Amino acid sequence: MRRLLLTAAVASAAALTLTSCGTTEPAADDAKKGAEPITLTDATGAKVKLDGPAKKVVGTEWNVVESLISLGVDPAGVADVKGYKTWDTAVPLKNSPKDIGTRGEPSMDTVASVKPDLIVATTDLPEAAVKQLRKVAPVLAVKPADAADPIGQMTKNLDLIAEATGTTEKSAELKKDFEAKLAEGRKKLAKADLKGADFAFADGYVTSNQVSIRPFTSGSLVGAVNEELGLKNAWKVKGDKAYGLGATDVEGLTELSDDTHFAYIGNDGDKASTPFTGKLAKDKVWTSLPFVKKDNVHRLPDGIWMFGGPESMNQYVDSVVEALTK
Repeated sequence: MRRLLLTAAVASAAALTLTSCGTTEPAADDAKKGAEPITLTDATGAKVKLDGPAKKVVGTEWNVVESLISLGVDPAGVADVKGYKTWDTAVPLKNSPKDIGTRGEPSMDTVASVKPDLIVATTDLPEAAVKQLRKVAPVLAVKPADAADPIGQMTKNLDLIAEATGTTEKSAELKKDFEAKLAEGRKKLAKADLKGADFAFADGYVTSNQVSIRPFTSGSLVGAVNEELGLKNAWKVKGDKAYGLGATDVEGLTELSDDTHFAYIGNDGDKASTPFTGKLAKDKVWTSLPFVKKDNVHRLPDGIWMFGGPESMNQYVDSVVEALTK
């Protein structure tokens, strides 16, 4: 939100305005930085100049929206608000932001109507769209994923957004909590004699009556988290260079070991995303798989965003540990 230079006489009215459109109450040390200009270099190599910590912020992708809220910044604009509420329950919206359109094609007019201090986007957004957004407000573009270092990229993005919003202390706290969650989960799985266990995580979709399964390889964010927990990624397929996601079908599942622990995620709010309890339930290949027969199939809770930030990953760790040790 634009930094509001208000007198004491209108402070109470300003508080109501901030509540309705989204802002953050900065810590005292961060507030002192408000008068200091900030210059950052984003993932595109562009210099992003701000008069001070951004307060009125728009997020064009759910991972950056999650980071903003986790850092204490309620975004004034969010792409696909309904979708965010469906898929990211770890860090729910605390306000009623303006819906700026789809994640791949935000409405420039709507973004402009919000009058943001800063727009946080990802490099997945077309360059032409980013160029248009830069005419509205400064744009901080982050690299959404990197299969070479998934966890490192997640925390790098968090830190960059924290610098732009004057919330670096909160970023450090979130990273510390995440490391503690990993250590706790790793200890519980080892105690359950699951260290080194074969583990395959996937999601799936039904399109034109055909089931597509998306393996999360070691290069995916949750794949990296699984390995930090001491689990062995059972997928043999290769993932893409950004998100570490592979592609297969039900036949491809026959390549997994008999002792694999298979976990998946779906969402009852998106019926096309639940083939494992839908179309595959009576599929002969699926029902004949050894890990299916052994009941080593675990549906994780709805609303875990697999491409989110530390708090989504904390939620994921809890769900995996609970599924494997119950």
